Amino acid sequence: MPRLPLALPIQSLFLLLPLLCPGSLWAQFDNVQPEEAKSEAVLGTSKTVKYQVGVKIQAVGGPCAGLMATIPVPADWPEQTVRLADEQITPEVQRVAYRMVEGTVKEMMISVPRLNAGETAVALITVEVERRSASPPADTSGLKIPKRMPLALRRYLGASPYIESRHGEIRSQATKLTRDVEGDWKKVETLYDWVRDNVTFTSTKPTNAITALRTKTGDFEDVTGLFVGMCRAIDVPARMVWIPNSAYAEFYLEDEEGEGHWYPCRVAGARAFGEMPDHPPIIQKGDNFRLPDRKDPVRFVNEKLSGKAVRGGGKPKVEFVREVLGG
Repeated sequence: MPRLPLALPIQSLFLLLPLLCPGSLWAQFDNVQPEEAKSEAVLGTSKTVKYQVGVKIQAVGGPCAGLMATIPVPADWPEQTVRLADEQITPEVQRVAYRMVEGTVKEMMISVPRLNAGETAVALITVEVERRSASPPADTSGLKIPKRMPLALRRYLGASPYIESRHGEIRSQATKLTRDVEGDWKKVETLYDWVRDNVTFTSTKPTNAITALRTKTGDFEDVTGLFVGMCRAIDVPARMVWIPNSAYAEFYLEDEEGEGHWYPCRVAGARAFGEMPDHPPIIQKGDNFRLPDRKDPVRFVNEKLSGKAVRGGGKPKVEFVREVLGG
């Protein structure tokens, strides 16, 4: 996953958070979910893993004050159910709450008003993530690109960080490949197969979609992002889905009744188009987020830490935890 620098400004939102008792914390965890949590999906087998997420902060060399941390946590999706199983929150942590970032990323927010030198604040939760496999529809002939694009989907048609879907080379290649293809599902599959057949998946440093197109090589972010960008270039909504240490794509088509559905596909790795036979826990969906403390949009909502300057104070030593514990 991409790594972003720690944020410097203090999030004023934390000042408004109520002090949550354990019962209300668990209730809020259940209630804060993505807007698309009730969408339809073709579901199959399930697998449950435990996933631990949170933060450990130690004051080094002096006291630290006004510490505020955020970190993404798994959320409910049609193919995924997340249950809060355990929490470890030390007395130094004053507030813990949850919020949605632009409707698709669930974020844990932690506030620590003060740490004396050598003290450590811990806020960890363990969740049980039940992930179900997804199968392609039996009949794809009636699936169409939406003619009247819902407002919420327009964000998945434009360019996003490192996915230059409006670039002339990407638009030209996508249009050329699909010009004579019958059926919208088949058009998307044509783009998918072309990327897999012509762009070599390597474990290099991520670049962007246009570089992957030009050099015919890229890491999992690049090849997946190129497919997403080419889908958008022919007006098919598409987005990244982030899982531990990797990502796959989703594209959106409507059925004959005008109901829209997201369909997964794994671009980097074993072929899986319109389906996801495995059970990787979903960390977040999307690739274009505008955050209050950043000028430019980001493709992945990463963990952040901010704090206040203290006269004679030390520096916070932070460890963000994101770990699959097993089944």
